[in-house]
Amino acid sequence: MHNFRKLTLILATCLLLPTTLRPQETGFGLASPPVLEETGFLRFLLPRFSLKTGIRVAVQAENPEVIISTEAGEPMMEGLGQVFYVQITVANTPDGEKARRFAAWLGSDIGRSAIAQFRVDDVAVFTATETLQTAETAPVYTGNIQRGEAFSYANCGRCHVVGDRNRMKGIGSTPSFPLLRALPDWEDRFLTFYARIPHPALTQLEGVSPPFNPASPPASQPLWLTVKQLQDILTYVSTLEPADLGAPLVEH
Repeated sequence: MHNFRKLTLILATCLLLPTTLRPQETGFGLASPPVLEETGFLRFLLPRFSLKTGIRVAVQAENPEVIISTEAGEPMMEGLGQVFYVQITVANTPDGEKARRFAAWLGSDIGRSAIAQFRVDDVAVFTATETLQTAETAPVYTGNIQRGEAFSYANCGRCHVVGDRNRMKGIGSTPSFPLLRALPDWEDRFLTFYARIPHPALTQLEGVSPPFNPASPPASQPLWLTVKQLQDILTYVSTLEPADLGAPLVEH
């Protein structure tokens, strides 16, 4: 009986172990100069690519499918007094195909914008070059629609009208989700909302956002979210019907 109870306890403990102990599958490997990690550039750039495509990237892999260097490949960006190049080492494999999508994303408007948005001490560091392939790939949204909807109403709904369920509760000066969905750059706006004023003062994206300034803590309940939750939000928003603006939208 004692041994049976001991075996039962061991089995129960194993079942209660967090699933995060399982190794996570990656899409392709990436190697780069140390300075791109030291400045926080890769930590800033790669989640944006993963959120758009659902492809994860293993940084400083031993046998990378993508190499960013200052020596050879397709010009990617300029900054820190040098030019950075991107090179795909393996093309005719599934991981090589994901690597090509990464290169295409870097040359797309969203990828180039992400490169230009990276700042250190509020100063832009890199400028995207003009020579990368700019072929767009169809967006892939891999989050959970129901979780994204629930998170949006519970958190974003404090200020934004998300949908019919809170259409009378948003702040008048903030755009609704359907209105944002109607903008041509809606995807980039939602991917980077945590870095757009006024969100940095009260929002933290795990592993990406800098810590709150102790001298000016959030004035209201802060919003903490993970990359996975941001993917859920983006997936949910992609299903929304854009607002009918009645005429071509003119942005000022």
